[in-house]
Amino acid sequence: MRRITYILTILLVSYQVLIADDAPFSMDESLLDSDDRINLGLQYAPKSSTFTIYEASDTTDCYANGVVMAAYRGMLYCMWQSSAKDEDSNDTWVAYSRSDNDGKTWSEPQRLSPIVAGCHCTSGGWVSSERQLVAYLNVWRHDTIPQTCHTYYVETTDGTAWSHPQEVTWSDGTPIEGIMEQDPHRLSCGRLVGAVHLMPGMTLCPIYTDDPTGRTGWHKGDFAATPNGKQSAELEPSFFIQKDSTLIMTMRDQRSSHRILASQSRDRGETWSKAVPTNIPDSRAKQCAGNLPNGTAFIVNNPITEKKPRVPLTIMLSKDGHLFSKAYLLRSGNNGDLPPQRYEGKYKTIGYSYPKAMQHGGYLYVAYSTNKEVVQYTRIKISKL
Repeated sequence: MRRITYILTILLVSYQVLIADDAPFSMDESLLDSDDRINLGLQYAPKSSTFTIYEASDTTDCYANGVVMAAYRGMLYCMWQSSAKDEDSNDTWVAYSRSDNDGKTWSEPQRLSPIVAGCHCTSGGWVSSERQLVAYLNVWRHDTIPQTCHTYYVETTDGTAWSHPQEVTWSDGTPIEGIMEQDPHRLSCGRLVGAVHLMPGMTLCPIYTDDPTGRTGWHKGDFAATPNGKQSAELEPSFFIQKDSTLIMTMRDQRSSHRILASQSRDRGETWSKAVPTNIPDSRAKQCAGNLPNGTAFIVNNPITEKKPRVPLTIMLSKDGHLFSKAYLLRSGNNGDLPPQRYEGKYKTIGYSYPKAMQHGGYLYVAYSTNKEVVQYTRIKISKL
């Protein structure tokens, strides 16, 4: 009997090791309290504050999502996709606003995307450098079946005058037909690593370029996406780097495992391992990841596994990028933190949707849409994390 018990124990330990070895990172299983359905047993991040950039009203567009921030020459910038009522409707355009006073007050939204007949535009993120600020625009055509999308860019040197839109291109000079994910990451060597969702359909493809502006020279990374109907199972990735310099791609799982998927690259984004599920819960939504200046890895998401509002919004931290052992609340549904949704619309999810993070002036800025109608960000002092 003891021998059987011993064998079963060895098999169980071996099985757990296989799971641990399969995923490039994991979460401490005691980190979240699943019995606490509101806060998951977490406390708010210290020295954090939340600010509002735009709020829908009876006289404005009532849909806002795809919120992304950037810093350029002492100013803060925020872009998002805006429409009268519904997600990805034909009237969708890309708005942006600026702030020059520590992000507490913002300019009235202005149009970042051009008016293109027969098209609508969604937000594609930023690339910021010393000389220019580049904004990506995903331009969708209405007259193609299946629908197609090309990635364009506009740029500015002074933050107000924007160039005429031009197509973002592959290394051979051909335009990228796909949806640029809002989260390009610059490696220490200067290379940009990001992702597009290739058309037709929506198939995830990691990409990289050594053009510091991110306008040209993109290459497709070698990645085996998992078919899932007209889409790939893997969608909307983000990236962080482990202590041993391994590049990690985190992804949403469209198959509803409600776990963050992960892949790894050891050659700066040129080849990637097969995506596997981690033990980090996820609401099946866009998330973001990155590294703090001291190398600590972070993941921001809604770590829930049920069909309910995207609440709470949390940040998880890992010193080495292998084990996430610390977490804080950024927003929750407790004590009136989550306002009621004011306007109805197609895919108007309740909660804190699609976070994207950037760092500036000793703070981590996490931008997101509240109820897909309020553009907000939570700012955390990095030294307190």
